[in-house]
Amino acid sequence: MPMDSHDISTHDAEADARNDALLIYVNGELVPKAEAKVSVYDSGFMLGDGMWEGLRLYDGEWAFFDEHMDRLFNSLKSVSINIGMGPDEVRGLLDRTAAANGVVSDAHCRLMITRGRKAKPFQHPGLSKFGPTIVAIIEHSKPAVDLQSRGIRLATVPQVRGLPTSQDPKFNSHSKLNCVVACLQAEQAGADEGLMLDPHGFVNTTNACNFFIVRRGEVWTSTGDYCMNGVTRAKVIELCRLNDIPVFEKNFSLYEAYGADEAFLTGTFGAQTPVASIDGKSIGEQGGAGPITRSIRSLYKDLVAQNVANQQFQRGKKS
Repeated sequence: MPMDSHDISTHDAEADARNDALLIYVNGELVPKAEAKVSVYDSGFMLGDGMWEGLRLYDGEWAFFDEHMDRLFNSLKSVSINIGMGPDEVRGLLDRTAAANGVVSDAHCRLMITRGRKAKPFQHPGLSKFGPTIVAIIEHSKPAVDLQSRGIRLATVPQVRGLPTSQDPKFNSHSKLNCVVACLQAEQAGADEGLMLDPHGFVNTTNACNFFIVRRGEVWTSTGDYCMNGVTRAKVIELCRLNDIPVFEKNFSLYEAYGADEAFLTGTFGAQTPVASIDGKSIGEQGGAGPITRSIRSLYKDLVAQNVANQQFQRGKKS
């Protein structure tokens, strides 16, 4: 179904012509965007066999870089992909790519790592004989301004987040077909994104972000057993606990979600994005972010600034 004029997503960004002439990091080389390619034999293209990480650049620093690297390298180790470098080297290639594109802030990186090119077009991981593929795309990117006032429309979808024994949702895997299907189901229901349930029918995440509701001054999110291992999600929970905002990781149903006073999504790109409706039912009366969502957004903005300042201080000490 074609997207109408209202269709939006949590990854909507302001247009920026500079992104037409980007340099992309591809296996150690900086390549013009139009020429940035990987092999059709690459395991990521063939099988979705790889991991990715999304990071944001603020004043020359990658916010919560250590947490993102913990998640990335845990995921790579879990699927036996050795990239032959550590977090410091990853930081170096990201900084090199950012500098080549003249970005120091308001930028978003998609770092993608696959098992690499295969000798034959079959599944076995041992056929990836040529080392991993590493790609970094760093775009000039600001979240769309009107998204905060309009909010996201969600529709509950039949596609669920699976059990850890099928495909652990904590992997930021290139295998995202379940999320793509959920997004299609939501669009076909007239919404912007899909609200996905866990295998037991409790509210979990959207196809792209983690999900929170606010009820009577309390912030609720899923147990974490079946959701993405979100860095922003973890920071929001931490901020609530540090600032006397009651927060609970718990099972809850659509009944509680429909009756929420506020709802918002979390992710590295959009930080905290308000939810306007779920299954056609309006959430709250604000027409955008409610008071607790706004408070969390302000606390998160301050936390990012603190993290950036700490990184700058530490880097200054080393230089």
